Amino acid sequence: MLDKIKYALLNFGLKSMSVDEKIVRLFLRTAPSNVNEIVIIPIVKQVKSLLLSKLSNKKVHGRICNGLLNGVKVSIIRSLVGAPNAAITVESLRRCKTKVILRVDYCGGIFNQDKKIAIGDILIPNLSYCGDGTSPQYLLKYINNVKNIRFIPNPFQESLDLGIGSNKVIISEPDVDLNQIILNQAISQGLKQVKNVDFWTTDALFCETNEFILTLSKIGVQGIDMENSILFLLSKLYGIKSTSILSVSDLPTHPQYDLFNSNIVNPNFEKGMKNSIDLLFNILPEISSNLA
Repeated sequence: MLDKIKYALLNFGLKSMSVDEKIVRLFLRTAPSNVNEIVIIPIVKQVKSLLLSKLSNKKVHGRICNGLLNGVKVSIIRSLVGAPNAAITVESLRRCKTKVILRVDYCGGIFNQDKKIAIGDILIPNLSYCGDGTSPQYLLKYINNVKNIRFIPNPFQESLDLGIGSNKVIISEPDVDLNQIILNQAISQGLKQVKNVDFWTTDALFCETNEFILTLSKIGVQGIDMENSILFLLSKLYGIKSTSILSVSDLPTHPQYDLFNSNIVNPNFEKGMKNSIDLLFNILPEISSNLA
């Protein structure tokens, strides 16, 4: 009897909500109206904590924490690791009044003698090759948008002989205007370690072999992450401006700074994230003014 009453009340409440609001409440645990126009999405728990330490006038709504960063209203929500989780976050945010998504977190870097990437460098994506499995699913859903999407031949052609993967890889791109604001601010702050580079988004953190890194290096990739591809792809589909500010935490296959084969911590590891958050802090007023 109690169960019948409970579900009757639940269904009565749901009838007053739109499907979009139900989705937001399911995944963000709050009403769409509680989400600000500018949203910051860290992935790593410690990065979220650093961001919250700078946030004033904090107010929590479910998984959303609202407040002011450098006088600008923002919402901070931690999205979990990987493209599927990032897709759920963007799907929820596009049902709110979100206009800008800024991802601040860590990433991997590709080190070589010609284009040196170091721990603590701040990488701003020029584009991301969609090596994940979520992005192609959205092209199936939005088949009419395929003509607006760029592709490259899959650089891992040899593995295709095994019947694995696709012959083409999608390219997704961040918002050009946001990137320019970030790069201009980096110049004004004298942050020489800020670099605009190409990324590869992967689903398999533990599969970054020497062959994998060498193949990416050959097509000019200098950053590796697990969320950029779907963030940029969905943002473009849904009319949201987005980009990422990512600090290099490790250099896969590097003899000293491979995350899984070394116990050495570079002193620039924490400095890079501090600089990334300072950079975010300083660009927010200009981003906010452009929304007015």
